[in-house]
Amino acid sequence: MKPYSLFSKLPLVWIALSHAAEPQGLVQQYCVGCHSKSAKIGGLVLEGMDASRAGENQAVWERVLRQVRTGAMPPAGMPRPNKAAASAFANGLEETLDRVALAKADPGAPMPHRLNRVEYSNAIRDLTGIDVNPGALLPVDDSGNGFDNMADLLSMSPVLLERYIAAARTISRLVVADPKMEPVEQEYGSRSRSGRVEPDAEDLPLGARGGVVFKHYFPLDAEYEIRTGLLGGGDESTATPFKFRTAVKAGLHTVTVTFAKESARAEVASPNVQRRPGGPAADAGTAEMDLRIDGVRLKRFQVPQRGGVPDVGPVVVAGPWNVTGRGDTLSRTKIFICKPLDVAQEDACANKIFNNLAGRAFRRSATAADVRPLLRFYKQGRSKGGDFEQGVQEALQALLVSPEFLFRVERDPRGAAPDSVYRLSDFDFASRLSFFLWSSIPDDELLKLSAEGKLNSPAMRKQQMSRMLADPKSSALISNFGGQWLFLRTLANSKPDPDVFSGFDESLRQAFQKETLLFLGSIFREDRSVLDLLSANYTFLNQRLASHYKIPNVYGSHFRKVELTDQNRGGLLGQGSILTVSSYPNRTSVVLRGKWILENLLGTPPPPAPADVPELKPKAHDGKPRSLRDAMQEHRANAICAGCHARMDPIGFALENFNGVGEWRSEDGGAKIDASGKLPDGSTFSGPAGLRQLLLEHHKDEFVETFTEKLLTYALGRGIEPADKPAVRAIARAAANENYRVSAFLNAILDSVPFQMRRASPK
Repeated sequence: MKPYSLFSKLPLVWIALSHAAEPQGLVQQYCVGCHSKSAKIGGLVLEGMDASRAGENQAVWERVLRQVRTGAMPPAGMPRPNKAAASAFANGLEETLDRVALAKADPGAPMPHRLNRVEYSNAIRDLTGIDVNPGALLPVDDSGNGFDNMADLLSMSPVLLERYIAAARTISRLVVADPKMEPVEQEYGSRSRSGRVEPDAEDLPLGARGGVVFKHYFPLDAEYEIRTGLLGGGDESTATPFKFRTAVKAGLHTVTVTFAKESARAEVASPNVQRRPGGPAADAGTAEMDLRIDGVRLKRFQVPQRGGVPDVGPVVVAGPWNVTGRGDTLSRTKIFICKPLDVAQEDACANKIFNNLAGRAFRRSATAADVRPLLRFYKQGRSKGGDFEQGVQEALQALLVSPEFLFRVERDPRGAAPDSVYRLSDFDFASRLSFFLWSSIPDDELLKLSAEGKLNSPAMRKQQMSRMLADPKSSALISNFGGQWLFLRTLANSKPDPDVFSGFDESLRQAFQKETLLFLGSIFREDRSVLDLLSANYTFLNQRLASHYKIPNVYGSHFRKVELTDQNRGGLLGQGSILTVSSYPNRTSVVLRGKWILENLLGTPPPPAPADVPELKPKAHDGKPRSLRDAMQEHRANAICAGCHARMDPIGFALENFNGVGEWRSEDGGAKIDASGKLPDGSTFSGPAGLRQLLLEHHKDEFVETFTEKLLTYALGRGIEPADKPAVRAIARAAANENYRVSAFLNAILDSVPFQMRRASPK
């Protein structure tokens, strides 16, 4: 056989090998024309740069690698290398970049991280045992890189510090139970756009037609007043008032106020509440009001209806009055770990309390320097004429505004050379781990292991991760990471036009969010493959949501796992939450949906639209309605728009059978919907099921890498830098070896250089 005959039969291998050996040839042939020093398209210059020395310009070549891997570059219509050549070039470039990163690790040097609102609330809960969401007293946190836990955005201002001081005062009085507390009022009741408090909450009692359920912290053993009204047709001007005062023991209690059809009266005594007589008398043409605390009915009586569909208005809890004691609450148990029998024992007990509090609040072993200022505040409070507990309250208030509590600061080891790389201390690692999985402070077990130096072991890290995921506090990872990655937090601000989507209401909005959070939680807690986020044939529904999706045989307000028979509805892409946040108020948007997938699932967001983009025209020149596809075709005829829409629009059109709130439809603008699409690389697909198959078969690596990058960003509390990209790929490869199970991603992140290490400060 002649030497050339083998290669004549394998031309693609020959091209791939030649370009792998000479990557600069591929760059020169396909890239430099647009990315020369004169053209600089996209702000990228490759002329004169050597791909074989990619480590010297890591940021540039990571950008090139991403574009070549995804097939985004060279752009459609321009000369492109064949797939084998492009793959060989990308593999060689990736190997070079990874080798450089391994030889010279750069884990970054995150800024001090102020606790965001969620972290602050959770930290207060776990430190003091009081769960009152104090983060709501603080301004909304800025977001960056898709998340609100980015250290460089969590700054402190004088105004914010004043809010923290006010919150610390409120929290300390609630925790210690200050008998001199003045009565205050707090209102509950989430109202829909129509003004109604939605009736189909999952935890309402059976038979209730509407109502409000909430948790309220009663700070003292005392009397409290509960006020509300039965509205007529949702109009507060027609409210029939309801006021009831009762004695309640201190602590966190569930309050339920509902109305139902008329039935026989019944009252059941509560072990936590003493009833007092009062309230409106029964009347003809009435609705039945029902008040419960911790599920125990305190009062059932009838009030007149004044026209329209009845509804429970916002509920106000006021008090305390006639205080009988501080109470025996979880928060007092966590704070007062000792009780002095006389004045002589008070200082020693206070010292013990503050050592315990400071160690947990500051997330390390407490020192004498930590405790001294707290003891000063304690003595100051004690000297004001207060008792021992008043002194503890003053010190607790001071502790809650300490920088050591409000900020996560990772200090360089003594003697660390400038810009040197070092491994985090066990305490700092425990803090990173806890805020990653729980959005809160480390618990006693993590602090004990840190003090003993045992978190360096990979086996121990894995064991602790499993333990922490099994804890209910891990729901923070689902709601905070998932809620921001998937844009679920923006669902609260979505306002579908009631004239277009008359079936949308507040209960449906809440069902959308709960479905996706339960679905995401099942993937994490059952340690499933993250590919199930796209391919799963199940979801979580109640009757309201199942009816919206036209799925039969699902009854009641309780959410349950439901197997799906319609392939179009499976995975994230068939869920109403995703479809609603990626639509306009009055119509679907192929652009928003395509952009959502490119950005959140494939990691290739399109550039921002130019300011002079012409408006989409939903009607033809003759004034008749037309399909969105027809309108978009005219829109893309504009040269300014065509390039970016080449990838977005086909993806968005695949979801056009779902309207703006996720209902299935077959027509749009009087025309049958065409849900087919074709990408610049020639890939074709049709409908949600076809798009899902395309993502899993041809873009799986992009999805896995994007998921990894999003999760690592959230875990680190900072943006991903070019130096982190090799770690992202290493995490994705490690997960691939375990079928992309969630635990594999988490373990690999905990073992990664960016999570375990940091760079010392420069000179």
